Amino acid sequence: MLELKHLSYAVHEDGGELGILNDISLTVGDGRLVVFTGPNGGGKTTLAKSIMGLVRPTAGRILWNGRDVTDLGITERARLGISYGFQQPPRFKGLTVRDLLTLASGDEKISKDRCCQYLTRVGLCANDYLDREVDASLSGGEVKRIEIASILARQGKLMIFDEPEAGIDLWSFARLTETFEQLHAAGGATMIIISHQERIISLADEVIVVGDGRLRHRGTPAEILPRILADTLGTCPVLTKEAMAQ
Repeated sequence: MLELKHLSYAVHEDGGELGILNDISLTVGDGRLVVFTGPNGGGKTTLAKSIMGLVRPTAGRILWNGRDVTDLGITERARLGISYGFQQPPRFKGLTVRDLLTLASGDEKISKDRCCQYLTRVGLCANDYLDREVDASLSGGEVKRIEIASILARQGKLMIFDEPEAGIDLWSFARLTETFEQLHAAGGATMIIISHQERIISLADEVIVVGDGRLRHRGTPAEILPRILADTLGTCPVLTKEAMAQ
């Protein structure tokens, strides 16, 4: 179980303090699939990075399975089963896809068949990618899918994905949503996904709308999707309900 208790994060800007996260409290039960969504700049990625340890909150606590991990580093959290997929994954010149999957799985003798299983689930062919370096020769979408495959190989208990659909073609996106659905059905991991895609949102047990550093709305996809639409319409002076009715 993941517990966030009064989590806040602020930065100093132009002589003042800017609050990015503001007193967020949240509990995510084991095996749940939760989607964070909301406007850009609302604090979704900062919240996810706080859970992974990439950002240190200025107030509040983070508990994972009853253990306070607030002061633990990234490596220590990873050893506890927490994994993170970046919106823009890093590249590693000199490191092949096989190397990355080997490191992620912790199995120095990982078979080609297992690597193939992980890559297939994100829409890639092992024969085409295993021996390629994770460098600038790969497109952003390819690197993204390889990173997600490495998270699957890690088999963590808490998987965090920051906009996994970014830069991925429609066919691979369909494969990816199937993978999320299968992982959730298996019940072996808790998943937090940052996404704006309705298809991913519809898979969630709970959808949390993050805006202005706060949890603005939360509920099932059926409850939240109409709210998201209403919020979207409300921000545009042209695309209002009255205008649409005309």
